Amino acid sequence: MKFIDLTVPLGIATPPWPTYEPLQVKYFKRLAPNGANGMLLTHSNHVGTHLDGEIHFYTPGKDIASLDMDYLVHEGVVVDLSDCTTDYDLYTSEQVEERVEVKESDILIIHTGFHHYGWDQPTADEIRYMVKHPGPDREFAEWAKKKKLRWIGVDCGSADHPMNTIIRNWMPRQAKEAEAFFQKKFGKSLEAFFSDDKYQLMHIEMFNRGIIHAECLGGDIDLLLNQRVTIGCFPWRFVDGESSICRIVAMVEDDRYEALMIKKKKAKLTRFGDVAGSFNDWLHEEARKR
Repeated sequence: MKFIDLTVPLGIATPPWPTYEPLQVKYFKRLAPNGANGMLLTHSNHVGTHLDGEIHFYTPGKDIASLDMDYLVHEGVVVDLSDCTTDYDLYTSEQVEERVEVKESDILIIHTGFHHYGWDQPTADEIRYMVKHPGPDREFAEWAKKKKLRWIGVDCGSADHPMNTIIRNWMPRQAKEAEAFFQKKFGKSLEAFFSDDKYQLMHIEMFNRGIIHAECLGGDIDLLLNQRVTIGCFPWRFVDGESSICRIVAMVEDDRYEALMIKKKKAKLTRFGDVAGSFNDWLHEEARKR
């Protein structure tokens, strides 16, 4: 069994969710004269790849330490929606099920493709990553409840559509762009589409049902598009933690891992060694060459 990392690199340049505390690091001791290096870290729980816990939005919910390992590690599927999601777009359960089989109690990882705009990528664009990514409507949330999904992961800033969060007020220029998109595609204004009763529904309407989510996935996620794998999320055993920075991996058999690594060797990589850009685009380019 081998691991494929689905976690973004964490450093002082890793953006937190807007307005949250970024990672700050300093040395408090050094080898000379202390005989060891030691660091102090300050950060929020919502920087880099992280798991939103129930009590982030649901007062009587579980803290991070109360999440069972059988819940955090389970079979699941990685679905690629990058071919049907543009800036400010919506994705639906139908689009998911057109591409993969989602079983009851699965972990579902959603690849929107917007991790390609993450800080670690050569095509980095923080505003696009945090403010323009696609998201779901209530239809998707109701489907996730019926499927009794364990938890959901997304490769962008939030599991909610950014214009269904406070970002709509904070980023008026982008909200104006989104307004034009929604009027053209759906014939509705943002206010009419994402009315107050839907506000941050992937958080508010899901965490009280035990369906939480991880945000800002990345790493080598492009190697696993539309594939079934065992997925593991490893947050801190954080008593009273509302959320937690975490490591997320996919677990595959050795022969499958070797085949994936052969493909990876032919792909463009980030400076951190992860697949860069769209792996599907690379596959299409290789097909054209042949």
